[in-house]
Amino acid sequence: MNTQEIKSIIMRELPKIIRTDEEVRRFILNIGREQFADQSEANRRFDRIMDELTEERRRSDRKWEENQRRSDEKWEEHRKEHKQTWEEHRKEQEQMWDEHRKEHKQTWDEHRKEHKQMILEIKRLHESTIGALGARWGIYSEQTFRNALKGILEETFDVEVINITEFDDEGYVFGRPDQVELDIIIRDGTLLICELKSSIDKAGMYIFERKVRFYEKRHQREATKMIVISPMVDKRAQVVAEKLGIEVYTSAEAVEEL
Repeated sequence: MNTQEIKSIIMRELPKIIRTDEEVRRFILNIGREQFADQSEANRRFDRIMDELTEERRRSDRKWEENQRRSDEKWEEHRKEHKQTWEEHRKEQEQMWDEHRKEHKQTWDEHRKEHKQMILEIKRLHESTIGALGARWGIYSEQTFRNALKGILEETFDVEVINITEFDDEGYVFGRPDQVELDIIIRDGTLLICELKSSIDKAGMYIFERKVRFYEKRHQREATKMIVISPMVDKRAQVVAEKLGIEVYTSAEAVEEL
């Protein structure tokens, strides 16, 4: 499907979607407002976006803490049920975790530095580019962005993007038991595992690959493709993707025919 065909689909379907989908309607209105906003409005919008991003981060922190609490509870139940086995392997697990922590400490430190640098860059570019940035991406939260990508994929390629959440009780993905979230597409016997994110760095690319291996092992089925769709891909993450065989696209429209 070429660009002109995709454009035709969007122009044909968008009016109907705007009439029936409140979220998409707000999304389009926000783009229009930001496209013609003056500097004062841009400043106010920037402050509002930053407030919403802060609130979104707080919600994410609360969700993380709740998931962490549930994970700890489930792990405690698991430990009690398998006390004898746990005692036998406790030292071995502690050693493995320590090695994992040391191995990835540098990666997480780099991630924190990159995150701080990104915030500084956003502030620096505020006066000249915040309007264009908002008009281009039109996102207020990671979930809103994922939903938009998911909708474009389903409309463009006539597929269903299924979000699954499974519990990794062996701690394969994150080094300790936790929930693992993935988006999958199953069509004509092929399995595509996707990562839909507003941005992704080197560590995120490694984590996605471990998520895929976790799913393959649990379901005894090999993924046909591993796909990352993100408008902001760190250069080092691109190198990792090429090494791991992950296809990377900067927009849903750029995805090759599924």
